[in-house]
This record gives sequence, C-alpha cells and structure tokens, in this order.
Amino acid sequence: MESFGARLHRAVSERGPLCVGIDPHPALLARWGLTDDVDGLSRFARTVVDALGDRVAVVKPQSAFFERFGSQGVAVLESTIRQLRDYGSLVLLDVKRGDIGSTVRAYASAYLDPSSSMYVDAVTASPFLGVGSLDPMFELAAEHGGGVFVLALTSNPEGASVQRARGADGRTVAQTVIDEISQLNAGAEPLGSFGLVVGATVGETGCDLSAVNGPLLAPGLGAQGATAADLRVVFGSALPAVLPSYSREVLGAGPDPEALRAAAERAVADCRAVLASS
Repeated sequence: MESFGARLHRAVSERGPLCVGIDPHPALLARWGLTDDVDGLSRFARTVVDALGDRVAVVKPQSAFFERFGSQGVAVLESTIRQLRDYGSLVLLDVKRGDIGSTVRAYASAYLDPSSSMYVDAVTASPFLGVGSLDPMFELAAEHGGGVFVLALTSNPEGASVQRARGADGRTVAQTVIDEISQLNAGAEPLGSFGLVVGATVGETGCDLSAVNGPLLAPGLGAQGATAADLRVVFGSALPAVLPSYSREVLGAGPDPEALRAAAERAVADCRAVLASS
C-alpha cells in the first residue's frame, strides 16, 4: 500500500495545505441551532463532511466529542469516517492514545487495521510513556500505509512543564521525541509517515525540527489565537513540512455549506502564502 506520507504529500499538493477539525462541542452545536444529542451530532458532522470532504486535504474528527454520546456517538464517528473517505479526504483521527504492550497494540488495531470499522489514515498519539511504547502503533501503520502524529510541543500552557523539561543528556523531552520520530522517517520519500504535533501558539520552540522528514501538524490557528504568519516563528526552516490545522475558525462559519467552504478557502490561501515564502 502507498505510504501515508506519499498520500499526504499528494493531497496537500492537490487540495492545499489545510487540515480542518470536526469538533462538535456543545457550544458549537448550539451556535448552529442544533440539539446537544446524537441527532445534533450527526447533522453537524454530515454538514461538515458534505461541505468540505471533497476539497480539504485532511479532516480531523476529535473522537472525544463523539464518544461522549456513547455507542451511538461512536456509530456517528464510524459513519463520518466512511463518508470522508468516500469524498477523498484523508482522515486523521484525534485520539491522542498512548499505552504499553498489548493495550497500545489494541489501540493500533482499532484505528490502523483496515478490517476495523474505525480505520483511518492516521491518528494522534501521546509519547509520554516513552516513544518506544508506541512501537506497535508505528509497526501497524507502516504495514498498512498509515500515519501517526506524536505530541511534541502542545499549545496548552500545562504542557511546557513536561515537554520543555530536560533529561540527563541535556535535551528537552520535546527534542527527544522529535529525534526519535526523525529516525523513523529517515530516508522516506517524498515524506515520512510519522509526524509531530507542534502547536502554532508556542512561539519559538528552541527545538531542531530540521531532520524530521515528516509532517508537522500545527493546531491552534484561528480561534485559539495563532495566525498563519506565526508559523514562520514556530517552525523556521521546517516550514515546508507544516500541515496547518483549523477548527473553530472554519466551523464557526457554519452551518451554511457555502460559508464553510469560503472559510476553508480563506484558511488555505493564508497558509499557502506563508508556506510559499519558505
């Protein structure tokens, strides 16, 4: 199977550098005039998919906002994943899973095995039990052409106390994660399949991202405070590998499908202008 890195490279070339989150939190459902229940969830997700599924490179459902409705919410998530794949979008499921041994292997099977009803192109993962604890996830992703985006430097202020802490070798935890993911991507063309999550709001990172050779997911753009121009400060010379991610900035334009498309097009244009200058 073609690697996730190759599929992502092609999708961004064809559709533009943009990931849009599907984050149906209660306030947004209310803003759209929808009920905070499974029916509202389903209507919200279907509207976003129909408006953006055939034009956005990557769509990132936030699993928690579906899971909060139990099995019925998970069924909506499974349907949303199928619909997005039918439209040709790459699906990045935001689950931030992390564990060890057979448990992380089970998470990998849930999301990265083509036989699963929740099979997606890529997932987010937490490395703070050690990057090596995610090996079963990396292995299954490689076997089936999937991708894994590992948390490195996140936008939440609490993250810095862990991610910027230094180990015995003087490297920050974030740099250690970066270096280990870089090794997984060594020699991959045109792009490695193992990415990092680096928040667009973190400012100068003090980290070396130059050898990652994989995608750099940049959440926090738009309503969370960062602008496309901030990407230059955060990523520097690694800017060409950045996958900008917007959620509320685009979703807030709904529920009108044309307004959603226009918001996504503005985001693509803003990001393209910055990334083209790198």
